[in-house]
Amino acid sequence: MTSPSRPLPFLAPPLLIALMGTFFSTGNACAQELLVKDGQTVVFLGDSITAGGAKPGGYVTLVVKGLAANGVKITALNAGVSGNTSVDMLARLDNDVLAKKPDIMTLSCGVNDVWHVLHGVPLDQYRTNMTTMIDKAQAAKINVVILTPTLIKEADSTNSVRLEAYNDFLRALAAQRQIPLADLNADMRAIIKTNPAIPCLTTDGVHMAIRGNQMMAEGVLRSFGLNQAQINKAREAWLDLPDTSLVEVKLTLRQFNQLLGTAGSSATNQASLDAFVKERILKQQ
Repeated sequence: MTSPSRPLPFLAPPLLIALMGTFFSTGNACAQELLVKDGQTVVFLGDSITAGGAKPGGYVTLVVKGLAANGVKITALNAGVSGNTSVDMLARLDNDVLAKKPDIMTLSCGVNDVWHVLHGVPLDQYRTNMTTMIDKAQAAKINVVILTPTLIKEADSTNSVRLEAYNDFLRALAAQRQIPLADLNADMRAIIKTNPAIPCLTTDGVHMAIRGNQMMAEGVLRSFGLNQAQINKAREAWLDLPDTSLVEVKLTLRQFNQLLGTAGSSATNQASLDAFVKERILKQQ
């Protein structure tokens, strides 16, 4: 049974919220000290986007590598579970986060609360669930970093529009509590404003492709206090990470056979063809 959440304090006027939100947002270039320290443990709590973040090119992996490139080595614990809403995350908070005694918890939650129509979570309950999770984490002396949930399909989709009220609450809560905020939703909107092709960021309009994972990782690193020079250092470190990007090309059988012939007599199947392509790429470096 979870402890009841205390009500959200009086919210500041919109202008003040905007100013405070800017200070604690991903764009805070004035941070002098990193939130995360060498040797600390960070739990990444979230849904399938976070679960996928543990893959070689996932945002969690990129955050870890980006910090290491700047001399900060952490232990990362991935607590992402596919399909989770704020109800689910609250139910497993004790086992998956508090029991691990991390120094920091990143909280990414909201896509499924809106997207799952039959099992979604109304805004009022979402407010209570999120506030309760943050209360419990802070009571356990865990620093919290809030991640705003990213877009659902398109920027102007019905669900993305509905999600904005959830994000507005998170921005206000972060400003009220002076909690670092990675405003990934705003970052994503800014990118697609100049390039409307959201698939460059996601695989299906929701789950992250390599560019989306990089966007998320940069947002989290900024919320940890990294400046632009440190972000650039992280980007450089990501370039040579193995298995971070997968290129799939659909071929006709004729084209496939032609490639096998180019690869030589030793190439007889897809695996040997993949090895041939990889070898050719490596020769170009």
